[in-house]
Amino acid sequence: MSDTRALGGTRVLVIEDEKSVSDFLVSTLKAHQYAVRAEPTATAGLQAAVDFRPEVVILDLGLPDMSGLAVLEKIRSWSKVSVIVLTASGSDQDKVEALDSGADDYLTKPFSVPELLARIRVALRHSASKDDTRITHGRIEIDLDGHRVFLDKRPIKLTATEFDILRILLKNSGKVVTHRTLLKEVWGPNSVEHTQYLRVYVGYLRKKLAVPGAADLIVTEPGIGYRLLDVTSD
Repeated sequence: MSDTRALGGTRVLVIEDEKSVSDFLVSTLKAHQYAVRAEPTATAGLQAAVDFRPEVVILDLGLPDMSGLAVLEKIRSWSKVSVIVLTASGSDQDKVEALDSGADDYLTKPFSVPELLARIRVALRHSASKDDTRITHGRIEIDLDGHRVFLDKRPIKLTATEFDILRILLKNSGKVVTHRTLLKEVWGPNSVEHTQYLRVYVGYLRKKLAVPGAADLIVTEPGIGYRLLDVTSD
């Protein structure tokens, strides 16, 4: 067990059995003023989730004593803490299963320091804004109570379906939202296989949110889902 605390620092729990990855995470997060605890097994990690009271959990899916998905399920049974899963390169199915099981985001090994820090910032921002009824994301502002959307402070007209898709993406700003989650929340549980619905309406939404010369705000994660472009700077 590695426990490195910074006075007042955001608490991050790392559950990772590969020592080189764990050491990299601990040293990097310590250098950026996070309070870090690292555990190499699921059993120790679950206990640390209780004792350490982390604000973010970084969870490897390939642990020696229990699957990462099982750990995620146990954490989700009692906690809403933000969880970022670590996956092997190319394992899209693992990412989808983890996100559908309650993970907030994922990192594919190997990952860079800027990507790691950006994912943590997004996770923390999501936790802080779960109950907001008015959300701002770069040029976009959405009024959830009034069902209004503004682009560069000017109102834009969206259909009810487009509004629902944007609402879900904004509530999960910066995170990947899977096709299945979007289809279930917008069209209902009987539509989770109808990805063509989603492609069409995301296309409509992209056109309405387009700003000449600016990057597309809706990013496609092939085979997984969509995320809103992270508009924060390092």
